[in-house]
Amino acid sequence: MAPGILIVDDEKDIVDLVAYNVEKEGYKVFKAYDGEGALRAARSEKPDLIVLDLMLPGIQGLEVCKRIRRNPETAGIPIIMLTARGEEFDKVVGLESGADDYITKPFSVKELLARVKAVLRRADARQASEKAEIFEFKGLRIDLKSYEVTVGGKNVSLSRTEFNLLRFLSRNPGRVYSREQILDQVWRDESFVEPRTVDVHVRRLRAQIEPDESSPIYIVTVRGVGYKFMDR
Repeated sequence: MAPGILIVDDEKDIVDLVAYNVEKEGYKVFKAYDGEGALRAARSEKPDLIVLDLMLPGIQGLEVCKRIRRNPETAGIPIIMLTARGEEFDKVVGLESGADDYITKPFSVKELLARVKAVLRRADARQASEKAEIFEFKGLRIDLKSYEVTVGGKNVSLSRTEFNLLRFLSRNPGRVYSREQILDQVWRDESFVEPRTVDVHVRRLRAQIEPDESSPIYIVTVRGVGYKFMDR
């Protein structure tokens, strides 16, 4: 079945332009023109990806993104932010809200289609890694069943928190997470844990698994946002 893409923008011409080109690539298209419509379509259609405008009537795009991420039924849907606002601050806020990628208007249709394909590939990789008991990438091997980690064939001893951090990030390659999002997923209900705790554990984890801590190849820093596991 062809992947479904939800296109959300208050400008009908843009929705139609993106829809036309996306359909030419073989994707199924859903359309919405405001925040409420986007949330309804995300819940009812369960698209494989959402192209979401930042500036929408009613519920703004950032809030739509946050609500999609908070809902367990839609939390895993990849989101590409499409907006006229291209300042670095807006990009950071969009990524912190849970967007997977960001493209600014005016945009190249070819670039947008390339981003769509790349994000869908990453989503497929995440789903495959969630089902697999063994994760391997550039000499790093994680046995999710036995909790064993090796780098270049050598065993690495990690604390439970370090392993959980590595497991979470490696299961979501290419997706950027803020410190607060990582805390929610790795530390969960633990009280009095500061966001900077994430930095401390990332440093410890890098010391264990990275061949060169100054130039990491597994867990990389996204300036002003947080961390991600390197995309395949």
